[in-house]
Amino acid sequence: MPFIVCREITIHCEDKYPLAATVFLPKGTLKGAVVIGPATGIKRQFYTAFAEFLAGSGYGVLTYDNRGIGQSLHGEIDKHPATLQSWGQQDLPAAISALKSEFQNVNYHLVGHSAGGQLIGLAPNATELSSMFNFASSSGRLLNMKVKDQFKSHFFMNVFIPFSNLVFGHTKSHWFGMGEPLPKAVAAQWRTWCNGCGYVKTAFGKTIDTHYFNELTFPSMWVNAVDDFIANHKNVKDMIAVSPNSVSETLTLVPKEYGLKEIGHMKFFSRKSSVLWQICLDWLDNYAKDKSVNLN
Repeated sequence: MPFIVCREITIHCEDKYPLAATVFLPKGTLKGAVVIGPATGIKRQFYTAFAEFLAGSGYGVLTYDNRGIGQSLHGEIDKHPATLQSWGQQDLPAAISALKSEFQNVNYHLVGHSAGGQLIGLAPNATELSSMFNFASSSGRLLNMKVKDQFKSHFFMNVFIPFSNLVFGHTKSHWFGMGEPLPKAVAAQWRTWCNGCGYVKTAFGKTIDTHYFNELTFPSMWVNAVDDFIANHKNVKDMIAVSPNSVSETLTLVPKEYGLKEIGHMKFFSRKSSVLWQICLDWLDNYAKDKSVNLN
């Protein structure tokens, strides 16, 4: 792998909240810069191998923990005020700004995983991106899932989340293998949005007065896997519809076509699934033309 400089930084959001982040800097030609938007409750270290791959391929990369998650949890989780909305309105724009500060005069891209792509239209500076590549980003609407998957999804969202919030003061999502424990307002909003249509669209005109989904005109690629019951075809289309002016493409992955047993909702970013990473690299390379910077 080409030489990569990796360093830890702190990002300060507009409301002064500090986020833990990691920057990956390639040596040689910088083709562009990528911010990786994390899935709900997933720490930035989960994306390290993928970030190193992109950096080794000529891209500056920034990963970060949303407020209330990982090293961006300050104070007691039971009292943490984070919401999904704050992740999109405060954390993501700060991450984009930090990316631009770290890597100047190149094209900027978002690689979103699940919520990391779903929240993009809440960031005021999202229009400064050149493209977006999402994996497993969808509305997560419960009613669009197969009947056999609806029972466990309804139980987690509509039974366990309220119960856990009431009893423990936060959602113990890690009991279900779903990342880190979640601040209660994050989980409560997640529950509301997945019970509605269009995920974040559920909150338009309610808790969200201003958004930028209609202003997103950059090209976007939405990738899902056939064995992901959450980001199925209907839910991907439901989420794409929230950004009507973006030129969107879709791709559904079949694990066996890549020699894999499973991909699901999480394993695109696993080192064992690195055969898939070229798909993202090809996408980024297509929008990195004519704006590379020599770092030597």
